[in-house]
Amino acid sequence: MWLRLSVALIVTLISVTCHAQSSYKCMGAPGIPGTPGNNGLPGRDGRDGMKGDTGVPGPMGPPGGNPGLPGRDGLTGAPGAPGVQGLKGEKGNIGPPGTAASLDNELQLQLAFMNKHIRKLEGVLFLDGKIQHVKDKILATNGKEVDFKTSKAICENVGGSIATPMNEAENSAILTILKQYNRYAYLGIIEGATSGDFHYFDGHPVNYTNWRRSEPSGKGKENCIEMYTDGTWNDKACNQYRLCVCEF
Repeated sequence: MWLRLSVALIVTLISVTCHAQSSYKCMGAPGIPGTPGNNGLPGRDGRDGMKGDTGVPGPMGPPGGNPGLPGRDGLTGAPGAPGVQGLKGEKGNIGPPGTAASLDNELQLQLAFMNKHIRKLEGVLFLDGKIQHVKDKILATNGKEVDFKTSKAICENVGGSIATPMNEAENSAILTILKQYNRYAYLGIIEGATSGDFHYFDGHPVNYTNWRRSEPSGKGKENCIEMYTDGTWNDKACNQYRLCVCEF
């Protein structure tokens, strides 16, 4: 009872004092704090800040962990030093003995065939002139006109001989070359000691002829044979200049 009267008395005295002092504002006693209000809505996200510096690399993971992604290929390194030579392997078994080349008939035939054609091709390429092919013969000329002795030497030096027709087909092939140059040519046929006895270089008698009418007429004084541009033959002195035609 006395406590309540004391509090009321104090409040009255403060009120009277504040009204008596009109030049001052009276401060009220602090009130009892209210209960906290509810949280407001979250604000908007702010702008992204500047990118920070790269952090210190983390510690290496424990052994046996999952490997990371492969890095970019680095620069090619310098070649390494050559390795040590390995040991020599063991010698293999000796194979069965083969047939000696000189005793292999099939091989010898092949070699002979190849050598024959190689000689022909070498001769043809050396002459570098007009070429005709008839059966197993190749006819060629270098386009030069020389006497019989020189013509024979030229053909032999390139592995051939002066063109010698053995039949009508070969005669026509030589004629084709003569027509291209419009020149006569010596043939690989000569006259022996007996007048009118014509034979090949190997001494065998002539088995094919294509004499022009009334030829041969040299009577032992014209020991070589030339072919005209119509394909016919004539006996002629061997010192005349005629187109050099070789056969291979």
